[in-house]
Amino acid sequence: MKDSLYFLFTKTIGLYLNLMSFVLPEKAIQLSHAFFSEPRKGKFTKAKLPKILREAHSESIQYKGESIQTYIWKGNETVILLVHGWESNSSRWKKMMPYLKQSGSTIIAFDGPAQGLSSGKEFSVLKIAEYIDVVAKKFQPHYLIGHSLGGKSSLYYQYKYQNPEIQKMVILGAPSDFKIILNNFISLLSLNSKIKKALEDQYISVLNHTLDQFTSKEFASKITTKGLLAHDIDDTIVLFEEGKKIASAWKNVQFIETSGLGHSLHNEELYTKVAQFLFEKE
Repeated sequence: MKDSLYFLFTKTIGLYLNLMSFVLPEKAIQLSHAFFSEPRKGKFTKAKLPKILREAHSESIQYKGESIQTYIWKGNETVILLVHGWESNSSRWKKMMPYLKQSGSTIIAFDGPAQGLSSGKEFSVLKIAEYIDVVAKKFQPHYLIGHSLGGKSSLYYQYKYQNPEIQKMVILGAPSDFKIILNNFISLLSLNSKIKKALEDQYISVLNHTLDQFTSKEFASKITTKGLLAHDIDDTIVLFEEGKKIASAWKNVQFIETSGLGHSLHNEELYTKVAQFLFEKE
């Protein structure tokens, strides 16, 4: 029943946008972009702050009129930065946190744009990478861990900014091809060719890449940072093939194939391997 209602909802939105594209084309593109880039879940209030985040020291960074909410679990001089994915927030790291805390490291997480307690509306790779840069300049992390779209954004960040302080990266369940994400959205809403072409042209301009070039595979090919990449063969949100693409291009990466964990990748064995990768002496 829920699936049927969701299908009906998405097709109704698509029909509305398709009809609008013939009357108010600019408005139709604006709304299409909003549906594509504005999360509908993942926000919370201070009154309903998850327990794991209440245990941290909270600090808000003001940046270009926006507020980036950070959480700090103070430890030693080794700093780990965590980057969550779409329609999520910093509480998604609750299950991994004990494995990171065992090292005594200082752990930093931030709510992405329009998520958690951070402000903003648009959650995009470019925007998240910009947030990573702001937070990294303040806290100087040595390790960077990203999940899902946060993983893709982490790869883009290191590709673009080439932060020499980042010694190791852990990327979990990350998508590679932006074009696949966009085409899935267009298919979901059954948007017409007029809107599709306008969205593609808009993103080519914004990304400063062709859609075929704006891939995690391309970013990883330019990264020399040592990495651990994990992807589940049963992931229905980001298909396993996406992880294989990234692994094929990343010269200095350990690729872990899991089964039965889905997109969340919450698992004791995996988190133990992450901790070993980060903290065991080579």
